[in-house]
Parts: sequence; structure tokens; C-alpha cells
Amino acid sequence: MKIDIHPLTEDPTKAWKEISKSQRVIKINTKAPGAEVPQNKVRVVCMSDTHSLTHHIKFDIPEGDVFIHAGDFTRCGKLDEVIDFNNWLEKLPHKHKLVIAGNHELSFDHTFTHPFQNASACCKKTGSTLLDEIPTLGNSKESLAEAVKTENIRQYLSNCVYLQDESIELYGLKIYGTPWQPEFCKWAFNVKRGQDCLDKWEKIPENLDILITHTPPVGHGDLCCSGVRAGCVELLTTVQQRVKPKYHVFGHVHEGYGITSDGKIIFINASTCDINYLPNNHPIVFDVTLPKGRTKDNL
Repeated sequence: MKIDIHPLTEDPTKAWKEISKSQRVIKINTKAPGAEVPQNKVRVVCMSDTHSLTHHIKFDIPEGDVFIHAGDFTRCGKLDEVIDFNNWLEKLPHKHKLVIAGNHELSFDHTFTHPFQNASACCKKTGSTLLDEIPTLGNSKESLAEAVKTENIRQYLSNCVYLQDESIELYGLKIYGTPWQPEFCKWAFNVKRGQDCLDKWEKIPENLDILITHTPPVGHGDLCCSGVRAGCVELLTTVQQRVKPKYHVFGHVHEGYGITSDGKIIFINASTCDINYLPNNHPIVFDVTLPKGRTKDNL
């Protein structure tokens, strides 16, 4: 079906005020399911936005069948950060580990050139400073430039399946991952709101069980502390009207951590880091019912 561009797509805060008049947003308790997983279900453990801070996590990662990381696993995508994250993944007990990139994985975006190119124009438009628009998180400009030059970076994620506009089927469940998001100054995997974003979302197949994006859709887990909505309007429309996954997992907006629903789809902001870039938010865990007649034993 054809998805139309919302007339207020450039201002997701205003767009949501209009859209929300006909939407439900149900807050769901984040309490993890019980210890036992029925044979007709698989357990999914979700994290996002760990920003090379996995060594500072003070809680245990719950066991499960599938582990999902929804992007921003590094501070800027430097090779040593990627290798460190891959080593951490190796220690996780999950049989399947799925990872997508986020806007901080500069080295994974082949269309990316340099984080400070044309940044002054962006910041002039938004009225903010350069450091506001490009949070270096302790990285020097030289480190950011070094990250961009890293080649064949995907090969260093050997302990997971990396998804970049790609699908995978596990236990009969259809899963798709994509890293793109509405433009956030000059970081990675940025596209302009409206048609450019929609072009990325149109690649998402229908009849998914789990959709993984880095950006939230507008209205779910996207409210910044400033009161501004950062989610994508066309992503929400695509998810609700065409793709209709059972679960939509994302991150990006740290303060949006938690689970919501529109009554049909479960939306999960799995950001591990809070607004202060501290890895305080626990993984979000849920059990997914397998297709009728299937169990983990017969797959």
C-alpha cells in the first residue's frame, strides 16, 4: 500500500499532536517474564545504545534464545570499540545474536564522509553549538576521522549476525533490521525527514514478527527531555499501516526507554544508557510465540 508523507513530517512534535488524537499509547510494565520458557515460545533479550560502556554494566544480562542490540554499540565506530563489543558479545549465552548499527557507528555507513563536514551550517540552522550537535563523548576530531576511514568493518562483528537493511528467519520468526534515522546533524545513517526516510522504510518487508530500527517511530519512546519528539512520522505510518510487526525494537532516544503499545504492536525502546550516558537501564525481555505447530525442539 502507498504511504503518504505527513504534512507536518518536518516537525514530529507538532505532527504527533495531530496524530495522537486518533492513537492509543499504552504504557506496559517492563517486568521480565518468568524463568521458564514454554516450548512454543522463544525468549528475546533487547538492548541498545551501550556506547562502548558494556564493561560498566552492573547487572547480569538475562539468558534467552535471541539477543538483539538496536544500535549505538560504540561511541564513534572506531575499530578498537567494535572489537571490544564483539568480544563482549562472545561471552553472552544466547544462541542467536542480532545487531544493527546506529548513528554513532560512523565506520558502518559507507555514505558517510566526515563528521564535521558542513556541521556549522546545521548548527546555525538549529541555533545550537557544535558540541551540542556532535556529542564527541570524549573522542577527538582525529579519532572520529579515523573511525570513518576503517574499511570492511563488518568482518569484525564475528560473534553476531549484523543486519543492515536485511532480513533473517529464526525459529520460523521473520526479523528485519535497519540502521537509518531522520537527520541528526551530520552523524551516520542520517536521511532527511519525509520522502528520504520513507524510501528506507519501503524496503522493510511485510508480515514481520520483529522489526529492529535504531530510530523510534514518532509517539513511542521518542520524547526527549526537552519536550521535543525525535521519532519518525513515516516510520510510524509504515509500521502501523503496512508492515504490522508484532514487536518493534529500537533505541536512539535514551530517555524514551520502556515499552508501549498502540493496542496491536508492542514498541520497545531498549536504550541501555540513560540521558547521562550511564548504562543503568536493564535489558528488556519478552517471549514470542512461535508459528502454529512449531516448537524449539522441532526446528
